[in-house]
Amino acid sequence: MAVEFNQQKLESALQNGRKFVYLPFSLHIFSSVASTNRTLWELIDQGADAGSVVIATQQTAGRGQWGRQWVSPTGGLYVSVAIAPKIAANTSYQLTLASAWGIASQLRQAGVDVGIKWPNDLVLEGRKLGGILTETKIKFGHISQAVVGVGINWANPVPETGINLESWQAQQVDKPISCLETLTSKVLLGIESGLACLFQEGIDILLSRYCELLVNMGDRVHVNELWGVVVGVTPQGDLRVALQTDGLTDIKTSELSLEPGTINLGYRRSLGTY
Repeated sequence: MAVEFNQQKLESALQNGRKFVYLPFSLHIFSSVASTNRTLWELIDQGADAGSVVIATQQTAGRGQWGRQWVSPTGGLYVSVAIAPKIAANTSYQLTLASAWGIASQLRQAGVDVGIKWPNDLVLEGRKLGGILTETKIKFGHISQAVVGVGINWANPVPETGINLESWQAQQVDKPISCLETLTSKVLLGIESGLACLFQEGIDILLSRYCELLVNMGDRVHVNELWGVVVGVTPQGDLRVALQTDGLTDIKTSELSLEPGTINLGYRRSLGTY
């Protein structure tokens, strides 16, 4: 399915919805790329500044977290944004947390009840709507450059545990997101507002807002042969799990912090197909 992208419509939506001017968006739009992150890194190597954006409706070699393949068929939204955060290397996950919260908040304000699945997925009705991949370059212990990549299911086919926005909207009375350009503006403005929250209000405020939208809060999980309950997220992006230690005398701590990738919180399967 061919998807035409109207740059003028996107620029108008960005201008109308803007509350912050943290990123001077410079748009680079493609019908298909191997990877929007990779394309943006190439532009950065050629001198592109923070605020540069690569947008595509198909990726032929998309990447997810931990080197996994991100299947990116035509009809989805794939967008990457360059930033220069100048934060400590060990706090890089804050960029992902900020982006996830910002995008989810923008979509919720538009009428799409999006939540966050730890650490970097956007969910709708318990199924995956999109994901975020942040890549960084480190210099002298700090992040000198970063690229935040986002994939959102718009009108593309999705797996059983996924959902696309067009199919979801077809079941609603109203259509909150009228077109692909509107969706793109919500994503870009979300990244910008999330970063503004992080850098202007601080990580504690950001984490409290992130956890308000975290669908995993209160989930019961099995860790190291013990049961626990998800109670939050650390400033480094680790999952906080309060252990259920009743009757156990050899447990030295009542809470664990789990790094991203060490536990799979899973998805529920859909009742229908798309």
